[in-house]
Amino acid sequence: MAKLNNNTVLQRLQERFAETIRNVSEPFGLLTIETDTTRILDVLEFLKTDSELQFGYLTDITAVHYPDLERAFAVVYHVHSLVNNVRIRIKVFLEGNYPAIPTATVLWNGADWMERETYDFFGIQFVGHPDLRRILNVDDMDVFPMRKEYPLEDPNKVDKKDYFFGR
Repeated sequence: MAKLNNNTVLQRLQERFAETIRNVSEPFGLLTIETDTTRILDVLEFLKTDSELQFGYLTDITAVHYPDLERAFAVVYHVHSLVNNVRIRIKVFLEGNYPAIPTATVLWNGADWMERETYDFFGIQFVGHPDLRRILNVDDMDVFPMRKEYPLEDPNKVDKKDYFFGR
């Protein structure tokens, strides 16, 4: 069997999911693809169960908030094939009003806490998750701290006024 590389992985994915794989790139050698919420579980399951690819290790699930885009949230999956020593990043962009995506806990038990953390900080709803609740922030918190919805600095803060620097 030939050594698995990004081109082989991409070719296998495009053979199976040609209509939903887009925005392919390789920043710093990491194969990165984008897909839809309707096909994310199919893509992840294929990567995990394919006998050649063997992406059995879910490294991380996180999110990114792009407040200026129409689809303001991206859920990002990092999956690793320990057998072939190859990694892949899969992105799924979501609408900003009610960001929701199917849970990956049906494929990896370890996705449980990763999805809870992503929910806790970004407010992404993982549909079908067995116990989606806050994990790091207080339960009665009504905001999601990693969203870019607030100014970076308090406009009332006075430590950066010119008179502190003799100007």
